Amino acid sequence: MSENTHEHHDVIAEIKKVTIILSVLTIIELILGFWMIGITAPGFRLGIKGVIIILMMAKAFYIVAYFMHLKHELKNLIMTIVVPLALFIWFIAAFLSDGNSFRNLRNNYNPYFKAQSTIKVEAKEEGAHATQEKGGAKAESKEEKKEAEHK
Repeated sequence: MSENTHEHHDVIAEIKKVTIILSVLTIIELILGFWMIGITAPGFRLGIKGVIIILMMAKAFYIVAYFMHLKHELKNLIMTIVVPLALFIWFIAAFLSDGNSFRNLRNNYNPYFKAQSTIKVEAKEEGAHATQEKGGAKAESKEEKKEAEHK
C-alpha cells in the first residue's frame, strides 16, 4: 500500500505544480493586458501582444499535456494530433494571406473597386429641397411661408 500512496502523492504534487504554473501564467497575462491599455507606442503594444500570445501557447501546451493526458501517451498518438493541428494553423495563415493578396491586387488592377470604397456621401440639405422630396402640400406651404416672411 505504501507504493500506491506514494504514487498518489506524486500525482497530486504534479497537479498542484501544473495548477500553479497555469495560474501564474494567467496572472502575468492579465497584468500585461491591463498595463498595455495605457501604452500608446504601437511597436511596444505589438511586442506585449506577442508576449501574451507566447504565454497563451505555453498554457495551451500544459492544458493539452496534462489535462488531456497527452504527456503520458505514445509519440505516434501525439503526432496524429499535433501534425493535423499544425496543418490547420498553416491553412488559416495561407487563406488569410491569399485573401489579403486578392484584395490588394483587385484594388490595383481595377480602380473601380477602390473608388467605390472612397466615395463620400453628401448629407441631405435641410429646408426647401428636403421638403420638396417629401412632396405634397407641406412643401408648398413651407415655401409660401418663407416667401411671406421675406415680404
